[in-house]
Amino acid sequence: MAFFESDFYIRMRDVDKNNKITNKAILGFFEDIAGLHSDSVGFGLKNIEETQLSWILLHWKMKVIERANYGDTIHIKTWSRYSTKVYSYRDFEMYDSSGKLLAIATSKWALIHVNGGITKIENDMVQKYNPEAKSVFDELEVQKLKQPESYSYSCDYTVLRSDIDVNNHMHNLYYLDVAYEALPVDVYNNCTFNYIEIMYKTGAKLGDTLKCLYSKVGNEHFVTIKSLDEKVLYTIIKLA
Repeated sequence: MAFFESDFYIRMRDVDKNNKITNKAILGFFEDIAGLHSDSVGFGLKNIEETQLSWILLHWKMKVIERANYGDTIHIKTWSRYSTKVYSYRDFEMYDSSGKLLAIATSKWALIHVNGGITKIENDMVQKYNPEAKSVFDELEVQKLKQPESYSYSCDYTVLRSDIDVNNHMHNLYYLDVAYEALPVDVYNNCTFNYIEIMYKTGAKLGDTLKCLYSKVGNEHFVTIKSLDEKVLYTIIKLA
């Protein structure tokens, strides 16, 4: 099955004060369908005990075209696109019930062994996903995000138990929550952010204290998340 598709219902937890779907909810639905696709080919969460393998995210790139509303049913399509021995790309499309395209995204993943460390992506695994050549963006690969040269605001956040995922790291979507906390109030209240990129470098663990550094470069907003001493880079998030 090259394209994997499913419907999802937008709940109260998925919308903002205007009853519009949030960026975190969209990425959450994309993450859900990616997991379902992996389940269907034998490399999902329920297969970890057998395979000793798990997927981790390296990069999100998402564009929102139009926002769905509370109570809507959305249709999401995903597919494996391009793989090397060390990383794999997966793309997404979100539609409303009439077939209108609402959002697109691409994502970059690595495969890890449960005992630690990135492991090689074998060709027989790639073939089970039956990859497609279709790309939602013109650029076939995502580019690394660069740290801004200066920052205008910072705040700290300590990783909680509720932030930890199946890989014993802070779950990828929670970095977006932390980034929103680092935004100046006027930016948070007045910007919708229909374009998001998140580059993950190091997985934060329980008890780590994160330093969240905000800067604006042109019309783009950056939150760089580091260790308190700024020696470890966890994540760079670009919002526009």
